[in-house]
Amino acid sequence: MEDLTGRRLVVVTGASSGIGLAAAVQLACRGDRVVLVGRDPARLQAAAERVRETSGERPELFRADFASLDDVRRLAEQLRAAYDRIDVLANNAGAIALQPLSTVDGFEMSIQANHLAPFLLTNLLADRLGRIVVTASGAHRFGALDPDDLNAPLRGYRSLGAYGTSKQANILFTAEAARRWPDISAYSFHPGVVRTRFANDSRLVAFGMRFMPFRSPEKGAETLVWLANQDPARLITGGYYYNRRVRRPYRKAANPQLAARLWAASATAVGIDG
Repeated sequence: MEDLTGRRLVVVTGASSGIGLAAAVQLACRGDRVVLVGRDPARLQAAAERVRETSGERPELFRADFASLDDVRRLAEQLRAAYDRIDVLANNAGAIALQPLSTVDGFEMSIQANHLAPFLLTNLLADRLGRIVVTASGAHRFGALDPDDLNAPLRGYRSLGAYGTSKQANILFTAEAARRWPDISAYSFHPGVVRTRFANDSRLVAFGMRFMPFRSPEKGAETLVWLANQDPARLITGGYYYNRRVRRPYRKAANPQLAARLWAASATAVGIDG
């Protein structure tokens, strides 16, 4: 691994547990200055203590709920006020809604928390960013994205389909970001099947996890940390990675025209210039 660590500033969303916390710990142990973003203040404080106990560094904390786009806008303002430069933005926050839910902004929960919120945050911080790493998923194979109707999953709702659609959006967003912002390196990755708090929210999901080859959050975070540290010359910007290797996603997540349409629709949805 190329070691590019040198007190870089790394912002990790969804850092209260799971892959985000594991990545924050690994990055802090490498010497990076880590910023944790999470929804629950108590869990965020506990995560900060874990990072401090492991690395000796006390991370900085920001609270935001990605189910509210106003929260995302406030987060962007706070990060811009605090930092002139963000070397790595790890868009890791995510959710799976087991029932059809709409956010206060009127969007299906998975597409907002997993795509529209990080899309908005990244755009609002773009002039400060050096690198973007997006936690996607092999579940994008179940996606059925329609940029003209981002709320389509609410009809005949299936949680895995809605989640897969949001992960399809993650991969398309990353590829389009690389095309639009050549000065910013952008990568998405599949962490593998990771045992995280997702399984705590449903007996059915937890039961299924018992029979699936799952990874620890630490193992799932390895590719995120690798993409955050690897020399960009050795990577493919806009690429989708798994186990530290570039992979071709399913065709539905590798369509440049669909990616461009998604970008335009997402910009309209969150109220920014496309």
